[in-house]
Amino acid sequence: MFFKAATAYHLHDAPDLDQATLEAALGEQAFRPLGGSEARRLGWCAPAGRAGTQLLHELQGQRLITLLRQERLLPAGVVKDELEERVEDIEAREGRPLRRQEKIALKEQVYEELLPRAFVRTQKIDLWWDTRRGLIVVNTGTRKRAEEALDLLRETLGSLKITPLSTQTLPMRGMTGWLGDTATRPEWLALGDTVELKAKGDDGVVRARQVDLDSDEVQQLLEGGRQVSKLAIGAQNLATFVLHDDLTLKSLRFDDRVIDEASQAEDGDDALVRLETDFLLMTQALAQVIEQLVASLGGIAQGQGTALEQGPCGGDVDPGQQQDDQGVEDPLYAEAAEYVTTSRKASVSALQRHLNLVYNRAARLIETLATYGVVSPIDAQGRRHVLTQG
Repeated sequence: MFFKAATAYHLHDAPDLDQATLEAALGEQAFRPLGGSEARRLGWCAPAGRAGTQLLHELQGQRLITLLRQERLLPAGVVKDELEERVEDIEAREGRPLRRQEKIALKEQVYEELLPRAFVRTQKIDLWWDTRRGLIVVNTGTRKRAEEALDLLRETLGSLKITPLSTQTLPMRGMTGWLGDTATRPEWLALGDTVELKAKGDDGVVRARQVDLDSDEVQQLLEGGRQVSKLAIGAQNLATFVLHDDLTLKSLRFDDRVIDEASQAEDGDDALVRLETDFLLMTQALAQVIEQLVASLGGIAQGQGTALEQGPCGGDVDPGQQQDDQGVEDPLYAEAAEYVTTSRKASVSALQRHLNLVYNRAARLIETLATYGVVSPIDAQGRRHVLTQG
């Protein structure tokens, strides 16, 4: 029970649910086997697998729940080949070319007929709900999967006000500073041997592995204007990971000290005890990592609350930097406002796709649009509405 990735979100006005109430709510959305004609199904399952039936484990304010996801894998090439064969047969039989709408309808028919015979992929995704810090951390490195799990949690609870965890200093700016100037590196941070550097223009991306990140070659790239989008980091006695520019942690590996402590604390062959022991020690270590990262990046971004800033690694926020990262000085603010008012979509993911942004920046732009009255605050269903006309 040690996460391999961490995508963190901040809870706003977290629902006050006791363990029994939450367990009952999860039970109403418990996983059911995928039906023959269904392409995908989500539901909650026991984190302990066959070793237990509990849908929720809660220890010292730390909650563990698990999403079970099943989908049928039907290769597009298989559908394409079958469709072409049927189209040729019909056109030869009727002596006329099929219209576009007829081909679309035939493709849907082919898909429905082949779907029950497709392979089924099953995936488990763990969620850690930290009630003390107002965080939910999903054990995945992709926003799409994380938001899929959170959508189900929102449906389970009726509403859930949540945004991606973000900091006053953009991770890309912070990582670039740490790599370029040793004096700015936090005491807890140790550089790894992996980096990704992006150029502002069309010079592409430079990726390096198993290299000395303090080498002259890397420093020359930074002096040339490149910025760090991924950086391998070690948090002393806690974990190593690759920090991405959207604040997700990937290739997450916990320190041997944490693993050894879990092994020593486990009680025999009791699978439930092992699960809960590992989970509790993992959350203690990962919470420290997140607190250190947030503090080193200037603290929690404006509008996200102060739960993490009250932790042992919290720090003061620089008001000047806050305006630079969060205000309308973002060069894409005007374009974001135009898109939202024209499309009538106040969705972070839609804005992310339109402007080709990392998720955190798109989320910050939506928050800024809300501040200036372009879109509404999040409603009880976790949605926003466009308030101004295009």
